[in-house]
Amino acid sequence: MSKNTSSLIYVWDPYCGWCYGFSKSIQALHENHPELPLTILSGGLFTGDRKKPISTMSYIEESNKRITDITGAKFGEKYQDLIDEGSFIMDSDMAAKGFSTLRFFAPERAYYLASAMSQAFYNEGKSLSDPNTYREIAIANNLNPDDVVSRFESEISTKDANSDFIKTRELGVHSYPTLILKKDDKFIELGVGDMNLERLEKKLKSI
Repeated sequence: MSKNTSSLIYVWDPYCGWCYGFSKSIQALHENHPELPLTILSGGLFTGDRKKPISTMSYIEESNKRITDITGAKFGEKYQDLIDEGSFIMDSDMAAKGFSTLRFFAPERAYYLASAMSQAFYNEGKSLSDPNTYREIAIANNLNPDDVVSRFESEISTKDANSDFIKTRELGVHSYPTLILKKDDKFIELGVGDMNLERLEKKLKSI
């Protein structure tokens, strides 16, 4: 497999619980295959009329239990407080702006910055629409916090986020997480939803 013609594309959403659950599998695959450059795109799970109070999404708590059972991922008390209170709105437009901003300043660490966003929400209950969330992530990752917040609040981050959404649609991706192998001019689906590392490695090897 030539590193010059193959790469991975990971389509996620910062507010996707399954993306959070399988994050360790994606990280392990990424670290196991440094020969495969990894591109991360925001999919836009909660945009338009899908932006609703979390209290209207009755499936979330049962889904979170399944995520924990299958992946071992834990959800923090402050995140649970958001569910219990009910008014929080998951806004994927703003979250995608935040990810595109962090990715701009440290593209080589894009996966780890995405993970930091997931931790901020699912462990600490922090809004991914709040500039202060990105300020804290920037400081923790040795990025200039003022530059990060400035770009997050600018129109350029909106354009970058929308560009991700367009690329995701062009790839025909509608479920998250989705992992794709780009080999030459072909796009080969490695996994959708269930990102078990063993199965991902097996499929990658077969290709």
